[in-house]
Amino acid sequence: MSDGMTRGKFWQKIDNNIIECNLCPRKCRLKNGQKGFCFGRENKSGEMIVLNYEKCSTIAIDPMEKKPLYHFYPGSKILSFGTIGCNLDCKFCQNWNISRFDNVPVEELKIDSIMEVLKLKKINNIAFTYNEPITFAEFAMDVADSAHDNGFKTVCVSSGYISEDAREKFFSKMDAANIDLKSFSEEFYRTLCSGSLNPVLENLIYLKNETKVWLELTTLLIPGRNDGENELKAMIDWVLKYLGEDVPWHFSAFHPAYKLNDVAQTEPERVLEVRDMAIRVGAKYVYAGNISDRKSSNTYCANCGKVLIERNYYEVKKINLKENNKCLFCGFEIPGYF
Repeated sequence: MSDGMTRGKFWQKIDNNIIECNLCPRKCRLKNGQKGFCFGRENKSGEMIVLNYEKCSTIAIDPMEKKPLYHFYPGSKILSFGTIGCNLDCKFCQNWNISRFDNVPVEELKIDSIMEVLKLKKINNIAFTYNEPITFAEFAMDVADSAHDNGFKTVCVSSGYISEDAREKFFSKMDAANIDLKSFSEEFYRTLCSGSLNPVLENLIYLKNETKVWLELTTLLIPGRNDGENELKAMIDWVLKYLGEDVPWHFSAFHPAYKLNDVAQTEPERVLEVRDMAIRVGAKYVYAGNISDRKSSNTYCANCGKVLIERNYYEVKKINLKENNKCLFCGFEIPGYF
């Protein structure tokens, strides 16, 4: 805009003094000069202004496996960046220093510069990550448009906490997403994330059934908080029923962070137990993260059990796939983009 400010796309005027943000389920109502819960937008003289547009707090070149995405061009590189802000307040956040404070040092990051880096480094993928991409939706969507114009793929690493009003426009710009399913408890989401579980579940069903976005899940297992047998069984049953047995699912070990420094890290054996629990009841592609067990990072054929993608942590060592995503050994087709 001529005044140097970017207007938001997802809001409405309530009266002369108040506007309502329609980007996420919070529906923040803001008076003039007031910022939203996410720190990413502000009411300036009765208009929604995006504060993190073309702002960057973190940028890096990562392996695709680090997102984590295991069935979306495994072994490829991806340019990852984030801004500031989050529409949840997870007490266990690893990136709390850029997600829950609005005075984080940032640098200008122009869209043309992002495209130049992708071309120069010969990278075909870009990820919106580190902080919550939904909070910088306008920036991410514009970057995605430019990326697609240049033949690049887009990835969103998100908590999936987006409104029904905004999700179609936002996710129509994404080729793949890894969504955190943090728990299967409303109490957990309310007390540890300052949010709600139900919108996340609704958005997962939407992504799986109404979009072409490649979907993978991540669940961080926190001892004594979300790793109870009954909760895990209910969550696994729900995923199998509504998302299907083919959705790749990453169970990760918790390490003390932010406001949960008094909670012990997850034992590797527990992560493997939960992984095996999901496999026993029908989940086909389940992985264990943040532990040293290398075999749990491999992709196995759901038909013959042979290793299809061999990994050493985030490094892909070998891919045993024929054309059309078929197992080299038995011809069974696995879902994903390879």
